[in-house]
Amino acid sequence: MPLNKFIKQVALTVVLFGGAITSTYAILPIEKLESVKGAQAYLVQTKALPIVDIEISVDAGDRYDPAEKSGLATVVGQLMNYGAKSEKGLLTEAQIADEIADLGANLGVSVSGERAVMRIRTLSRQDLRDRAVQLASAMLSAPTYDAKILVREKQRMTTALLESETKPESVLDRRFRKSVYGNYPLAHSPTVQSISNISAADLQQFHKQFYRGDRMIVSIVGDVSKTEAAEIVQGLLQRVPQSGPAIAKLPGFERSPVEPLSQREVTIPFDSQQAHIAMGMTAVTRSNPDYFPLLVGNYVLGGGGFVSRLMSEVREKRGLAYSVFSYFAPGKDVGIFQAGLQTKNDQAALALDVMSSTIAQFIADGPTQSELDAAKANLMNGYPLRIDNNRKLLDNVSSIAWNNLPLDTMEIWTKQVEAVSLEQVKAAFQKYLAMDRMKIVVLGARNK
Repeated sequence: MPLNKFIKQVALTVVLFGGAITSTYAILPIEKLESVKGAQAYLVQTKALPIVDIEISVDAGDRYDPAEKSGLATVVGQLMNYGAKSEKGLLTEAQIADEIADLGANLGVSVSGERAVMRIRTLSRQDLRDRAVQLASAMLSAPTYDAKILVREKQRMTTALLESETKPESVLDRRFRKSVYGNYPLAHSPTVQSISNISAADLQQFHKQFYRGDRMIVSIVGDVSKTEAAEIVQGLLQRVPQSGPAIAKLPGFERSPVEPLSQREVTIPFDSQQAHIAMGMTAVTRSNPDYFPLLVGNYVLGGGGFVSRLMSEVREKRGLAYSVFSYFAPGKDVGIFQAGLQTKNDQAALALDVMSSTIAQFIADGPTQSELDAAKANLMNGYPLRIDNNRKLLDNVSSIAWNNLPLDTMEIWTKQVEAVSLEQVKAAFQKYLAMDRMKIVVLGARNK
């Protein structure tokens, strides 16, 4: 059957059967595969569509950047698909792009603070799947990091950085992370100078040091058997070294001390009609036992949209902002709590005061029983939407593996939400959040 006709049939299958996927995914187990080259590997089998989604997580995130070369990990990841050495010879940037297009596949690399992630989506037909795996294997094990391409990409990144300095959201995010993380590596952001400092040799050295089996996790979701999944893992990692030299331990994170407001608040002048406000502090990791009380409690505080406390106090009662939010972003080693809004410059002081007092009151008193019951019901009833397609399933499997969570986490998630009590929410918020440790960044012309 011609490939393009096969792809059209797959697309039709998605349309016809997409609505039936949710109930199937809700009960699919995570299977652990045999380790290859020291890497962990996991599989969720689903026959709903002739597609397989694959992720390789690498402990090689931005936190490993040297301060003077911030952005190095990101450049290493982004340039992996611009040239690689395969078993059949050198693959150029154009050849890689052509092969991906010919396969009808998706293949890309992204880098976050904690990890680099390669994602592959391909049809599960063996010949196509094998070609996608071979291509990914070459990119993963032997990227070329051509110096001329690096010069081009550095120019592109420099242009993007200069443009980001005109966007209030970008400026706020960089300054907020610096305030919250302090001396921890996640406080650093790429600059024009730090990108300029990166050489092709730096890319090769970083890749050699971090891209190895003992720092990788492979997650697979889709129409493959356990035997086929094991072959995929073997194919992906066959040319990857199992281990390497010791890597310097990251500095430990020190919790922010109690400080007066004058030392915790930063005001950044910015030519904008809107003031952008962020406040927050470091919080829990995903594996922390208090994760679920904080998740449920935050739904009441600022994560539940129009039913949240912050939305009621800031928008509905006072009309100070169109939207206001709060969330916990738990990581493997350190998490963060953040609340924020945008408002008119002449309302910034009042909006910040209302947001702060609302959060302070919630920390002190917690939610009501009716608020807690409604939050749990919304989270539990909405859970099927978190696992209703391959990509979302892969997100969950990846998170479970990365954070060393039990393999039955998806099966017991709603039970863990349901078990949260008022006392647990109040105790968790008081344990992990404190207004005199909150960092505050106000971007705009604030009137005091």
